[in-house]
Amino acid sequence: MKIITGNSNKNLSLKISKYLKNRLVRSSIRKFSDGEIYVEINENIRGNSIFVIQSVSSPANDNLMELLLCIDALKRSSAKNITAVIPYFGYARQDRKVVPRTSISAKLVSNLITKAGADRVVTIDLHAGQIQGFFDIPVDNLFATPIFARHVRKKIKNKNLICVAPDVGGTERARALGKFLHAGLAIIDKRRPAPGKSEVMNVIGNVKGKTCIIVDDIIDSGGTIVNAANALTDRGAKEVHVYVTHGVLSGKAVQKIKNSKIKRLVITDTIDNSDRVKSVKNIEILTISQLVGEAIKRISNSTSVSDLFR
Repeated sequence: MKIITGNSNKNLSLKISKYLKNRLVRSSIRKFSDGEIYVEINENIRGNSIFVIQSVSSPANDNLMELLLCIDALKRSSAKNITAVIPYFGYARQDRKVVPRTSISAKLVSNLITKAGADRVVTIDLHAGQIQGFFDIPVDNLFATPIFARHVRKKIKNKNLICVAPDVGGTERARALGKFLHAGLAIIDKRRPAPGKSEVMNVIGNVKGKTCIIVDDIIDSGGTIVNAANALTDRGAKEVHVYVTHGVLSGKAVQKIKNSKIKRLVITDTIDNSDRVKSVKNIEILTISQLVGEAIKRISNSTSVSDLFR
């Protein structure tokens, strides 16, 4: 087994390699003057099982192309099999046609990864579970919920908890966390008048006097989560804590969170935000390196990955 990393999240890759006590494969990934990406593997990997770690985060197009070229280079270097470890699976939000004449980017990206030569995909908290079916190769979709549950138990002493889904689509995720915490469930009834904008219409469930735990897979511009926190506090919630797997945090999202009613936003390091949030007191980063590292170890040893979800 060998591990190679792209440039999107080297800090996470180093943590994973440290957990596995397995150094990263030497490689050269750089750009030509016109922006084209060049990938070269600098050591023999013939006959090895290779895990390539790369998040499709901003700049998404560059990082996606880097992933595809890494897979292609590994395949042409006679790797035995190639597993694409994609902590943040970009382009996943377009997983169906909600209006006419639009693309389904999640399907296209799935095809590209498969055609490039990947034999397996490992990812974390896919935006929609059905994306696994877009692939004709095995997909292991890991969940950050157990990590979040352990953090809640450790950091939040108030037992009067309720897990909140920021929209109807996130109900299953909030219910899963609530099962770990033996907490109730509330749902935000949200409308999107335009792309990137959201309005809270109603809160389904009693949140008065309770500590609310909002759980979601992605926080992008931050508007949805901030509006949800405002709606919950307006309805008598005592505190609002937010747990999100992928911190996209585009635009002025960090500033919005900093000035919001959210007591703590907890994200994982599927996307490298260490420099952007280090001075923000109400944003905390948890590492998923042990979860991913253990999954890689189990795949390499042909043992059960599903045991990690218990």
